[in-house]
Amino acid sequence: MIIEQVQVISNQQIADATYEMVLKAEMATKMKPGQFVNLKVEGFLLRRPISICQYDQFNHTFTIIYKVVGDGTQKLTTLKVGDFLDCMGPLGSHFPIEAQTTALLVGGGVGVPPLYETAKQLLAVGTQVQVVLGFADAQAAFYIDEFEQLGATVYVATDNGTLGTHGRVTNVIAEQQLTAEYVYACGPEAMLRVLETRFEKGYLSFEARMACGIGACMACVCKDREDTDLYYRICKEGPVFPVGKVGF
Repeated sequence: MIIEQVQVISNQQIADATYEMVLKAEMATKMKPGQFVNLKVEGFLLRRPISICQYDQFNHTFTIIYKVVGDGTQKLTTLKVGDFLDCMGPLGSHFPIEAQTTALLVGGGVGVPPLYETAKQLLAVGTQVQVVLGFADAQAAFYIDEFEQLGATVYVATDNGTLGTHGRVTNVIAEQQLTAEYVYACGPEAMLRVLETRFEKGYLSFEARMACGIGACMACVCKDREDTDLYYRICKEGPVFPVGKVGF
């Protein structure tokens, strides 16, 4: 884990209330798919945990995608090229990358970004990748073209039916009868719970409210599936866990 002053390379809106920020940082050389960073926003006490979307270890840059949900993330939208942010990272566990025949990547809303680097690396080792992306509506959708340009087969679901399938990502999986050797998913707990009933192998990334982001405050704990006396810190042992590891 590194604490570093990272520099804003770009910061632009890419969908409704959703922004993409590219940052210059030495810590980019240490990043793995599925991890996150913790950003200190001027004027706010607690840091903001945000997933790493992709990184370029050669050029020492990484990309985050964040949704404006409060004053802290609204403040991030005001940052300009050349500004600096106090950044802690990379944090948490990551998606293991191993050559497989097929992989299904499933993301809902802010769960989409960490799947992009995951898809890129799985494709690089010869895995056939299918991606299912879920959004509230067409205006909230992002990175569909980017996933397709990587070489993944992409399906989309929206809550109101304005883009792709009308419904949830799980509706797409059922309608298209999608199967895969491994599933990689990030999104709401309800989505992850359904995926666990359909896939025996894979990895799930859990969303949680975090205070410290380094496992010290115990604010983001979950139980082990088998041993209910055993707890994991989502920010430390997670956010990525093997299918069947965490109890819902």
